[in-house]
Amino acid sequence: MSQTALLNGRKFSFRANRAFSTRSDIPMIVALHGGAHSSAYFDIKGFSLLERAAALGILAIALDRPGYGDSEFRDEAELSHSANAAILDAAIGQILAKLGQRNRGVVLIGHSIGGAIALMIAGGKPAWPLLGVAVSGVGLRPHDEDIEAWQALPPDLFIDLPVALRNIKMFGEGGTYSEEGQRSIALASVPAPRQELIDIVMSWPSAAPDILTRIDAPIHYRQGEADALWTVNDQEIRRFAQACKSAAMIDACLLKNSGHAIDFHDLGPEFQLEQLAFALKCAT
Repeated sequence: MSQTALLNGRKFSFRANRAFSTRSDIPMIVALHGGAHSSAYFDIKGFSLLERAAALGILAIALDRPGYGDSEFRDEAELSHSANAAILDAAIGQILAKLGQRNRGVVLIGHSIGGAIALMIAGGKPAWPLLGVAVSGVGLRPHDEDIEAWQALPPDLFIDLPVALRNIKMFGEGGTYSEEGQRSIALASVPAPRQELIDIVMSWPSAAPDILTRIDAPIHYRQGEADALWTVNDQEIRRFAQACKSAAMIDACLLKNSGHAIDFHDLGPEFQLEQLAFALKCAT
């Protein structure tokens, strides 16, 4: 269930699993959703990262980024990736101070545009203890047709992508997901800020190498082989890993039999448990 809180003087909506541990070697997870999906992406029954984290005694919070749910934005400029990163950095610091006193620090989990923003936060060296960052669904080279399509979007502040397009981009070819997975992700589907759709194909690819070079925390990186939004192959995975020159550790690989929204594919449970195992490893 979505809740709201004031963080750094701003209203945010979020979902939390309310798992509190008395151990000092447990991380707090903050999850950042991708474009055209709210924080519900991480908390839909049967596909919930928050539920799996709770089973391991890990406090996990999925934040709605500015412009999603009830999370406020004050002008159009705050819907850009860089502004999102700065606003969320300050909010996460307050979350840790209020809820994470027993936790060693934060592991960021980000999907798609949320993954790009998580990496930007990590590259900015936050003042709060960042233990690691796990991302998926974000690459270095978008498809040419997507660059053209996003540039041709109407000048609306928010874009409601057609269901058929969402399904193609989130899932790709059949045989790697169930009808239930495709139906369930629709529960988290919402209009996306136009600015962040433009940023992911126009700004992120050129900025990413420098951002990745500045991250010194451990990085967990997964891309679905059938991702319909990014150029995905073994060479691209190696290029991403090689850019992470300062990372304490980099675990990067291509996932067979999966598309963009890995959480909602048949490999979802295994993938989420990998991310949670990474988070625990970062804390210990």
